[in-house]
Amino acid sequence: MNTIGLDKLILDALSEDLGTGDITTESCIPADAVSTGFFRAKMDGVFCGMAVLERVFRLVDEKVAVTPLVSDGDRVKKGENIAKITGPSRSVLCGERVALNLVQHMSGIATATRKAVEAVEGTGAVIVDTRKMTPGLRVLEKYAVKAGGGRNHRFNLADGILIKDNHIVAAGGIAQAIEAVRRTAPHTLKIEIECETADQVRQALDAGADIIMLDNMSVEDMRACVKLIDRRAVTEASGNMGERDLREVAETGVDIISIGALTHSVAALDISLKFSE
Repeated sequence: MNTIGLDKLILDALSEDLGTGDITTESCIPADAVSTGFFRAKMDGVFCGMAVLERVFRLVDEKVAVTPLVSDGDRVKKGENIAKITGPSRSVLCGERVALNLVQHMSGIATATRKAVEAVEGTGAVIVDTRKMTPGLRVLEKYAVKAGGGRNHRFNLADGILIKDNHIVAAGGIAQAIEAVRRTAPHTLKIEIECETADQVRQALDAGADIIMLDNMSVEDMRACVKLIDRRAVTEASGNMGERDLREVAETGVDIISIGALTHSVAALDISLKFSE
């Protein structure tokens, strides 16, 4: 993760959370108080975000020390300690909520991704994310998908060519869209196009698409289209995949399964910070 971008993200979050200061902490905790505590998993899952956890407290107060007890991508059990923290009590409490919010979210993504990866294990299908992400948190969410064992789709609109349904309509058709892209795009970029029917798949193949997204198709239609494509293009299954039987989708023979639900509606992994008595 880029440290400069990460620092800006964290500092913005801290500013939002602290406002003009932590009135509760400053009122009841002596300035010289020092505390030791543990970040602890409150449910089973896959942890992600140790560098973020450490960086939050480094930016709050360099006197705070975070000792990792697990690594990104590790499975954690309910009640397991994730990291030890020692430092000025006021500083630890100032950074606690921002650290937990970010790490819980990242761990939730890693946990959901690992579940999806395990569901298709042995089929040859790869689990990837989409651009359905929280504005401002994309770098963390993409990282969390990888920590969970998945792969990243394009990071932003400049990363790759993906011709979707509205592009096709505005361009005048599948052939016209692919031809126009091929005239202007760098030769190093592959061309992906979204198809909803077997007829559209045939048009995409005739136009020379490199990757064909089978969007919102039934399992039977996906299987037929994979057979029709016959390895002439990479195949990607998409469309409410978070609600589908991923094993069944993978067994159609698709190469990639893209899942927006990994990031746009994932449940956080519950983690708490408890001071030692």
